[in-house]
Amino acid sequence: MASTSGAAAASATTPPADPPPADPPPADPRRVAMASAVGATIEWYDFFLYGTAAGLVFDKLYFNGLDGPAAQFAAFGTFAVGFLARPIGGLIFGHYGDRIGRKTMLIWTLLIMGVGTAVIGMLPTYDQIGVWAPILLVVLRILQGIGVGGEYGGAVLLAVEFAPARRRGFFGSFAHVGVPGGLFLASGAFAIASQLPDEAFLAWGWRVCFLLSIVLLAVGAWIRLSVMETPSFQRVQEDKQVSAMPVTELFRRQGRTLFLGMGTRFIEGFTFNLFSVYLLAYAVDEVGVSKSTALNCIMVGALLGVGLVLVSGRLSDRVGRRPVFASGAAFALVFAFPAAWMIQTGSTLGVFLTFVGGLGIIYGWVYGPLAAFWSELFDTRYRYSALSTLYQVSGILASGLTPLIAAWLVTKGDGTLWLVATYNVVVAAISLVCAQLLPETRGRDLTEDLAPVVEAEQAPARPEPASV
Repeated sequence: MASTSGAAAASATTPPADPPPADPPPADPRRVAMASAVGATIEWYDFFLYGTAAGLVFDKLYFNGLDGPAAQFAAFGTFAVGFLARPIGGLIFGHYGDRIGRKTMLIWTLLIMGVGTAVIGMLPTYDQIGVWAPILLVVLRILQGIGVGGEYGGAVLLAVEFAPARRRGFFGSFAHVGVPGGLFLASGAFAIASQLPDEAFLAWGWRVCFLLSIVLLAVGAWIRLSVMETPSFQRVQEDKQVSAMPVTELFRRQGRTLFLGMGTRFIEGFTFNLFSVYLLAYAVDEVGVSKSTALNCIMVGALLGVGLVLVSGRLSDRVGRRPVFASGAAFALVFAFPAAWMIQTGSTLGVFLTFVGGLGIIYGWVYGPLAAFWSELFDTRYRYSALSTLYQVSGILASGLTPLIAAWLVTKGDGTLWLVATYNVVVAAISLVCAQLLPETRGRDLTEDLAPVVEAEQAPARPEPASV
């Protein structure tokens, strides 16, 4: 009896054990998608500032040691250098994103982009430090390329891997808002700065646009630090299935899928950089459109693109990824020659319709479903590496070299855009064919091993044996 009462007394005085820690509440896909969109917009703002400046400023301040078209070619050449550096960033951050996690890599890419962009805003000109000015500009452009090269895959997967399967196209498209959103902000910043007298604009006005990156860096870092790691990657870690060499496994298991995915990227990258970089310079320098008019037209197109990215992403959840993408690529093919004619007229309406049609309708429509489409093609173990490689390697030709190729074709076409329009048709046709060779992915389970499923769906059907 005594021992029983003693035990009771002891239990009465002993505090109860703490309950096991509860699992953190699941993240809201909408909040994660918004975080992905804001972070991506900030990084692409940094990257596209350079494209706008290449068309309006850098040939006059950093390559003014060259004459005429050579200065513009040099400025567009440094623009392309950023795209050549992007695969390096994609490989580095893709590798560690598949081994360490998506969130950590996104913080690092944001830091690299923000610092590199801000330093460009403080860089002395050719007249001040001579040849060191373009050399340092190229180095900083490489830094930008490495940063944005690692950013893309992580931003997309942050949105896609948190999203429910039936709404993956819509939530994934928020990451793609960053491209037209970043262009809208970059063009808007330059449109405001271009209201200054030319002397003030070239002396310091354009620099303010780059120095704003410091403020945006702080905002983006705060947003991304508040987001958890994606559930798909957490599951891979828990199952101890992290790939030792993600890129090697990607090429071994899904090399054909990767190359076809690069083909679908062709029209997206080409359209964006033709309209936002080369045609901006063409409209201002060759046709005589004012900087403010051209930039305002680009802003309207980019803003429409933001909306259509979300609309087409949502529609792909209903009818499929391929039909939505293919309809946009088909319109790009049809629009190529009318766009060339309209911008050559020099009329405000023609320029407006060209930029709205290219950056708003075509780009917004083809880009929306691609976040979910590409993500659903590849296995979680190397998905970050797959998206980074697909986007950044194909971007060298599809995006970075587009202004240079367009400028060369214009010289071959006696100053007209007809050869550029022909190239546009070829690019759209390539992307349409590649999309048809890939399987429909809507509703896929991202936790399963997708490699054998996707590769089997791409294989040509074998003929049935003849019945006897």
